[in-house]
Amino acid sequence: MHIYLVFAHPSLNSFSGEVLDAFTRGLQESGHTYEVGDLYRMGFQSDMDVAQYEREMALIPEAPVPEDVLKEHEKINRADALSSIYMVWWSDCPAILKGWFDRVWNYGSDSHLHRLIYRRILKKIGIVAGMHCIIIRDRLAGVGIKNVKMEILEGMLPSTESFKKRKLKTAYESGKEPVRQQLDYRMNNK
Repeated sequence: MHIYLVFAHPSLNSFSGEVLDAFTRGLQESGHTYEVGDLYRMGFQSDMDVAQYEREMALIPEAPVPEDVLKEHEKINRADALSSIYMVWWSDCPAILKGWFDRVWNYGSDSHLHRLIYRRILKKIGIVAGMHCIIIRDRLAGVGIKNVKMEILEGMLPSTESFKKRKLKTAYESGKEPVRQQLDYRMNNK
C-alpha cells in the first residue's frame, strides 16, 4: 500500500516529528511505501488567492487549478491511503493544514453541488456544534471573553436575491447591536 502523509509542524525536532519518524518506520517495516508532504518545508501556500476563490465559487469555473494544488492532487491520486500528522493548535489543526484542505479539497465547477450538500449537513453532522465549541468556548471564552455570539450566514446558499437580502439584514442587525466583549484579565505591558 502507498500512503500520502501530510505533515504539518514547523519543527522536525518536536513530538510530531518523532511521531512522523515512528509512523514511517512502521510503514517501511510493514512493506508499505509512502510519500511525505511536509507543508512547512514545502512552503505550501495556505491562503487561497482571489483567482482560486473565484474558481471554487464557480464564478470562473474554467480558471486553471493552481500548479501547487495540482501537485497535491497527483500525490493523493498516487496513494492508496491518506494520513496526516500535525500538532493540535487551539483545538484544531494548524492554519497551514487548514489552508491545505481549503485549497486542495477543491470543487471547481462542481462547487455548487458541494455547497448544496454542505448546507444540508452542516447542522446534521454536528459541524455547527463543533464550530461553537472551538471558536466560542475554546478560543474566546477560554481566554476570558464573555457575551460572544456566533452567527452562521451560510454564504450565498441558495443563491437567490431574497436569501442574500435576509442574510445581509441579519449582518446589518448584528452590526447595529454588536456584542460587547469583556476580558476577565488585564494584559500586563511591563
